[in-house]
Amino acid sequence: MRSVGTVLSLVVLATMVATFARRWRIPAPSLLVVAGLCLALLPGAPQIEISPEIIGLVVLPPLLYASAEELSWRELRAVWKPVSVLAVGLVLASAAAVGVVASWLTPLPWQMALVLGAVLASTDPVAVTALGRRLALPPKVQVLVQAESLFNDATSLVLFRVAVSVAVASAAADWHAASTQFVVLAGGGTLIGGAVALVVTLIRRRTEDPVLETVTALVTPYAAYVLAEAAHTSGITSVVVAGVVLGGRGDRLTNARIRLQLHAVYGTVVFLLESVVFSLIGLALPAQVRALSADDRAWPLYALAIAGTLVAVRLLWLAPLSALVQRKGGIGRTNWRIPVVLTWAGTRGVVPLAAALSIPVTADDGSPLTERPLVLVLTTSVVVVTLVVQGFTLAPVVRRSGIALEPDHTEREEASARCRLADAGIRRRDEMSELEAVPEVVVDRLRRGLQARLEHARERLDENGDATAESADHVYRQLRRDLIAVEAAELRHLYDEHRISDTTRRRLQRSLDLEEARLADA
Repeated sequence: MRSVGTVLSLVVLATMVATFARRWRIPAPSLLVVAGLCLALLPGAPQIEISPEIIGLVVLPPLLYASAEELSWRELRAVWKPVSVLAVGLVLASAAAVGVVASWLTPLPWQMALVLGAVLASTDPVAVTALGRRLALPPKVQVLVQAESLFNDATSLVLFRVAVSVAVASAAADWHAASTQFVVLAGGGTLIGGAVALVVTLIRRRTEDPVLETVTALVTPYAAYVLAEAAHTSGITSVVVAGVVLGGRGDRLTNARIRLQLHAVYGTVVFLLESVVFSLIGLALPAQVRALSADDRAWPLYALAIAGTLVAVRLLWLAPLSALVQRKGGIGRTNWRIPVVLTWAGTRGVVPLAAALSIPVTADDGSPLTERPLVLVLTTSVVVVTLVVQGFTLAPVVRRSGIALEPDHTEREEASARCRLADAGIRRRDEMSELEAVPEVVVDRLRRGLQARLEHARERLDENGDATAESADHVYRQLRRDLIAVEAAELRHLYDEHRISDTTRRRLQRSLDLEEARLADA
């Protein structure tokens, strides 16, 4: 990119577009890609060249980490079998299908066609999470889509490295070595990610400094990525594992004030990075097209054919898998709407683009890889097609499928959970009232507050100054914090017993954190 001013202008533009996308309730990634594409087509627009180091090292780790933190460990354990099948089998099938179509339809030789297939084989966790954040999908469906996109990158990365070695060195594909490399990449990344999560857990448990906590949280994904890459394993897998482990323990590592601060800081970082990176995808395409030779002018047809191939292979793979899972679950009549939604949610995004940009410019013998510009254009254009077409239509597809959770379902679940939390607080208050050390005025104040919360929750279900005062107020805040701890324990109990979803758990935990932070500020 030309200058710091260009970068800052891009940040401002991307932030404005993302803000309007949220206000208009349309997918921000899709609108950002369109905005970047339109900007690049304007006369005098700066020519954007994306560095693979910037995408791979600066942008990807925090976005992957944030996506992994949103995964529910409980739901992940319930869907790990289909996720494993998709993360390996579907990636290989997609890569093979794209490779065959590309070698038959495009001027690419079979070696570079295989590289293109490996690049586009896996769904993108950043795009999938950003698009699915506002969709009311059932918990298992949401986790299946997110987990697949997070864990299929190890397979795609191994396949990509094998394909690049074949294209660059003109060597035969060694699939036995590839399987060994997959174990090293995935297994090594998992071990390093788990080790980083363990170290970070020990650090965060021993500090209550908000600045140190924030710095630690921001550094964690970069540490996991850099350490894994230095050990020649999968940095992406390492970041994902660290995010999943720490995300499931976030409410036990720090206090309410720090959790709220981390949520705000990380939310800002993710918002800015997502806004910029999706804009860059649209901005980069025109410059890449201009680098094509005259023989590659049919690239739009190639891109549409490859995007259609990815959707078709995904549907053909998911339909029987979904039928098998539903039959094992005791569902008599197979619901074919679920594989349709899962198919349409499989978008491509930042990870394929970073992989395509890392393709060497020259072969081992020094000759230029003349097909590299076409691979870049096809990768970026397929990413744009999936983000725009599938992104803008995903919400209507989910609504028409009928599998989305109704708003009143979530409200009833949350109200019911609030009743349980208030009941737990009332039981604890009754125990306190028997202690002579607790003033009656404090117990009465706690009683009124808890009763008001309980009545409010039940209504939602039905509807679908002096030194003595200061001392009493201090005692009240101390006891109220004790009750909040009891309610937080009850919240974890409800979640562990599968009575509430992870979304409801996070929302209620944030509500408790806000109240605890207000008590600390009082």
